[in-house]
Amino acid sequence: MNKPQNPPHNPCFSSGPTAKRPGWSFDALKGAPLGRSHRHKVGKQKLAGVIDLSKKLLGLPDGYRLGIVPASDTGAVEMALWSLLGPRGIDMLAWESFGEGWITDVQKQLKLPDVRTFIGEYGQLPDRSQVDFSRDVVFTWNGTTSGVRVPNGDWIPSDRQGLTICDATSAVFAMNMPWDKLDVVTWSWQKVLGGEAAHGMLVLSPRAVERLETYKPAWPMPKIFRMTSGGKLIEGIFVGDTINTPSMLAVEDALDGLNWAQSIGGLPGLVARSEANLAAVAKWVAERPWVDFLCADPELRSCTSVCLIFPDPWFQGLSADDQAATAKKIVTLLDSEKAGFDLGSYRDAPPGLRIWCGATVETSDVEALLPWIDWAWSQVKPA
Repeated sequence: MNKPQNPPHNPCFSSGPTAKRPGWSFDALKGAPLGRSHRHKVGKQKLAGVIDLSKKLLGLPDGYRLGIVPASDTGAVEMALWSLLGPRGIDMLAWESFGEGWITDVQKQLKLPDVRTFIGEYGQLPDRSQVDFSRDVVFTWNGTTSGVRVPNGDWIPSDRQGLTICDATSAVFAMNMPWDKLDVVTWSWQKVLGGEAAHGMLVLSPRAVERLETYKPAWPMPKIFRMTSGGKLIEGIFVGDTINTPSMLAVEDALDGLNWAQSIGGLPGLVARSEANLAAVAKWVAERPWVDFLCADPELRSCTSVCLIFPDPWFQGLSADDQAATAKKIVTLLDSEKAGFDLGSYRDAPPGLRIWCGATVETSDVEALLPWIDWAWSQVKPA
C-alpha cells in the first residue's frame, strides 16, 4: 500500500510521560517561582493550588485528604503499602506487570504472612467474586500494560471492614472513580494530564486516616514514607507542605494541565475525550482482521492505555522472538516517519502496540495515526 501523506499533528502516544495538552508551549511555565523556596508563601500557594484544583475537578468527598508525595505513583503506592498494611489479611489483584509488582513488594519485601493473590492473564481480569473485603484489598484500577480496567466499583461493598488501596495512575482524570468505594488512591502527574515526572498524588479516606493514627507498623519506616508524627496524621502533607523538595517547574506544569482540564469542562470533558479516542481505535480495529484488542471484552477495555495484538495467522505462526521483532519493526517504522512515537507494547506484555489515548491526545491525531499502522503492517507482512 502507498505511504500515507498526513502524519498526526502531535505524534506523541507514549503511556508515560504522556502527550502534553493541546496548544502547550514553554510559555505555560513562565509563572514558575524558580529559585524560590517551596516553603515560601508563593511555593506553598502553588502546591496547595495543585491539591485544591485536583480535588475540585475530581469531586473528592468531604473528609478525603489529597497530598503531594515523592517518587511518582510508585512512591505513593509504596507509602500506602508500607504505612497501612499489616493489621488484617490482604487480598491482592493483578492483571498486568505493575499489579504483580505490588504483590512482590508485599510478599517479598514486607513479608506479610496472610496474603492471597488473584492474578489474571494479560487481557483479562481475575475472578473478583472471591475477594474478601473484611481484609485489605490492593489492586490497580486500569492495567497500563494490559489495556484492561475494572468497569465500575459495584463489586466493592460500601460496608467493607478492610481498606481498599487502588493504584489508579492511568485512570484518574480519564475515568469516573467511585470515591466512596476507595480508601487509598494514587496517581502521578505524567499520566492523563501530561505533566512531568517525579511527583505522586495520594488520596486518603477518613477510614485510611484512622488506620494510620491507630496502627504502627512493626518495621522501620523510611522518612519519605512517614505520614504520622506522635500518632497523628501530618496534615501539612495534604495542604502543600511536601515531605521533600518538589520541582516548582513541574508544579507549574501540573497547574497548567489542571487549568486546561477545567477549561474543557472538567472531569466530564476529560472522560469524553479519552472515550472518543478509544472509539476511534475500536472503529478501525473492527474493519481489520489482522489486528485486535488485547482485551477481548469491550466493557473492560481501557480508554487510556489501548493495547493491540496481531491475531493474523501469519503473525501467530512466527516464533515468540520473531513476533517481538516484527512488532518492534512496526514501531520503528512509525517512529522513523514521525507518525507515532513510543507505540511498542510493554516488555512483559504480548507483542503488539500500545496507543495512549488519554485526554491530552486529540482524536484527530489518533485518526491520523491509524492509516500509518496500516502502512507499517503492509511493510512487515510478506506479500
